[in-house]
Amino acid sequence: QVQLVESGGGWVQAGGSLRLSCAASGLTFSSYAMHWFRQAPGKEREFVAAITRSGSNTDYADSVKGRFTISRDNAKNMVYLQMNSLKPEDTAVYYCATRGVLIVRTTGRVNYWGKGTLVTVSS
Repeated sequence: QVQLVESGGGWVQAGGSLRLSCAASGLTFSSYAMHWFRQAPGKEREFVAAITRSGSNTDYADSVKGRFTISRDNAKNMVYLQMNSLKPEDTAVYYCATRGVLIVRTTGRVNYWGKGTLVTVSS
């Protein structure tokens, strides 16, 4: 079965950086577009970033554009989220997700989720 396992979350001060990782198994990784979503306390889960199967194209939420970078390593079945210039409003549980070939921005269209990793940004 498909498994997505996130790691790399933690506590960081505002302005700092973190790199999240997601290890994928149970799927032909290079055939899947990959995503990061996040859910802040008391809020709905929202799209953060996505990357196409080859890694040649990416998509970002406006709130993270210019600060976050999504990347992937198809040889290692890994997807990453480099987060720079972190703000307190970036505090959330971050989830790795995929639907399949397509990039999607809505949670209802995601087929597979990881369990998430918590990122806490203090001011």
